Amino acid sequence: MPELILPAGDWKPRPYQRPLWGYMERGGKRAVAVWHRRAGKDEAALHWTAVAAHQKPATYWHMLPQAAQARKAIWDAVNSHTGKRRIDEAFPEQLRATTRNNEMAIQFKNGSHWQVVGSDNYNSLVGSPPYGVVFSEWSLSDPQAWSYIRPILAENGGWAVFIYTPRGRNHGKSFFENALKDGDWFAEKLPATQTGVFTDRQLKNEEREYIQDYGLNDGKGRFRQEYLCDFEAAISGSYYANEMQRADEEGRIRRVMWEPTIPVHTAWDIGFRDSTTIWFVQVVRDEVRVLDYIENSGVAVSWYVNELRSRPYTYGTHLLPHDAAVGQITSGTSVKETMASLGVQTTIVPAAPVYDGINAARMLIPRCFFDDTKCQRGIETLRNYRREWDEKRKVFHDKPLHDWASHGADAWRYLAMGLPQADIAPAWGKPLKYESRGYT
Repeated sequence: MPELILPAGDWKPRPYQRPLWGYMERGGKRAVAVWHRRAGKDEAALHWTAVAAHQKPATYWHMLPQAAQARKAIWDAVNSHTGKRRIDEAFPEQLRATTRNNEMAIQFKNGSHWQVVGSDNYNSLVGSPPYGVVFSEWSLSDPQAWSYIRPILAENGGWAVFIYTPRGRNHGKSFFENALKDGDWFAEKLPATQTGVFTDRQLKNEEREYIQDYGLNDGKGRFRQEYLCDFEAAISGSYYANEMQRADEEGRIRRVMWEPTIPVHTAWDIGFRDSTTIWFVQVVRDEVRVLDYIENSGVAVSWYVNELRSRPYTYGTHLLPHDAAVGQITSGTSVKETMASLGVQTTIVPAAPVYDGINAARMLIPRCFFDDTKCQRGIETLRNYRREWDEKRKVFHDKPLHDWASHGADAWRYLAMGLPQADIAPAWGKPLKYESRGYT
């Protein structure tokens, strides 16, 4: 094995970090590192980026789940061992041409550009496309960000490193499992029991403190995720993770067949400034078949209507949220009126307390079979939809976290509240058993 290329200064990869570092140094392009809390994931990634940026002048991104959290987590983060900002350790001042604090961006003297960004605004960034991207906390990020960036890196020969701890059976789990099967990818899971960062006594103390902070079940789950890299621990604060896990275990996330003689209902969440989402379902005897899912942003209502018409379904009810009946500021015309002008009649779901809708949504999931291909994105939104956490008070807020997962989850809530009672009533209270009808 050739000698590893190390960054400038006193920093060196820890022994357990060297396999990843060596893979990247040898020209590796795709790496998944599921490492435990305090394993130095971001630190190693920042120093590798410093090396890469001076081997090849290009644009590099360090991506967090949300742009709003990037400043605290990376740009202003301080190494508790040295008292220095982590970006100052990885990117010394003498290497920089400019540092733009407002944009959280650094221009290096050799022409490379590095910036901290969020997976919630990746498609709005301007400038040169990236050559290297670190996806930090990937299990909490919008998985669509990789779909957007992947062809860019494929075209320019760039690299991507995904670093995270597990968050239940979401896209982070499937991402790691797929990387393990691909011989060109680096894939590694490092629980705290394997790195030597913590003693057994320290780990026991950490688990006890997690339980004190979050309660027995939630505390144990968080500890298993953060320190043992356990994908089976449910996402903390998730509304539907248990129901979706049960659907997976019962074989209800698979290919779902469309029954042409039965109408298909849709449920919408209208994004005036962000994503619009649509679920497509039909009720066949005691089954709710979740056939399809759409999500997009930055397009007119007519685009979604054309998407409806491009599918072979015979439609029943189109369910819209209550704000779709309100005239928009720019035009004065509501979404409901616009759709009517395009020949689509809709039904408004009356406004109701969010938690009433969440309870209805939770009750609907055990009735459902989800198409694992057409609804993949929607399924991930249900798995990741969760309560907002108050880190200072160590309690959950009474409201859901607004992130990439909330749009699909909101449309699901409107579906549960508005699905015609004539269709759904026969299914309530009856145990759902899988039969082969219409499924392959």
